[in-house]
Amino acid sequence: HGPRVQLGHGGGGAMSRTLLESVILPAFGAARGEQVAHALHDGAVLDASGMRLAFTSDGYVIRPHRFPGGDIGDLAVNGTVNDLAMCGAIPRWLSVAFIIEEGLPITTLESIAFSMGAAACRAGVQLVTGDTKVVERGAADGLFVTTSGIGTVAHGIDVRPERIRAGDAIIVSGDVGRHGVAVMSARAGFDFESAINSDSAALVAPVQGLFDAGVDVHCLRDATRGGMATSLIELAESAGLGMRLDEAAVPV
Repeated sequence: HGPRVQLGHGGGGAMSRTLLESVILPAFGAARGEQVAHALHDGAVLDASGMRLAFTSDGYVIRPHRFPGGDIGDLAVNGTVNDLAMCGAIPRWLSVAFIIEEGLPITTLESIAFSMGAAACRAGVQLVTGDTKVVERGAADGLFVTTSGIGTVAHGIDVRPERIRAGDAIIVSGDVGRHGVAVMSARAGFDFESAINSDSAALVAPVQGLFDAGVDVHCLRDATRGGMATSLIELAESAGLGMRLDEAAVPV
């Protein structure tokens, strides 16, 4: 039915999926005169005159801005870096746009900006461009952050939902729920017996370690909003396969 374009998205729950499929993807496809592929990934892998580039974009509206183990700044960097890593890319460059609500303390913005810079250094990426906009009081919950990222993908690396095959193993890289509980505890003022910190971190090194070791990775997914269950449902739909999970084997 003509050419197809695959679009990436940075995660989301069932509502985000519905909006993408019913509103955004048809409009994007129509604008290009193309039929849009339904296999959504964490980013899009593009061919640019022989170079393979991964491109992704994401928005961060988390409240509170600071939580145990991180803040909206390093979360935005790590999230965008990881979306690129899930495409098999080495992240290179990031952009950032701040939507700032009138009345946000400059010291808060300064702290978050420096947090982003430190996270970018740890991940080995450069923050190269961006934008700032100020909106009236009450219009932005203090601060919204939007990021985009570009990475390079080596030839021969093919990581996407369509490569999932019957018999593949589903591997979880760490425990689930940690980041969500850390944010919830800060938002609601819960006091747990033990400290629960967000596990937000750049995953470039472990992902590239798989490739360097010669592991034939079929698909990767950054299980952010919507969690593990939503991520696996999306992958199952893209692959046209069912997935069997052993609940006792999922670390929580």
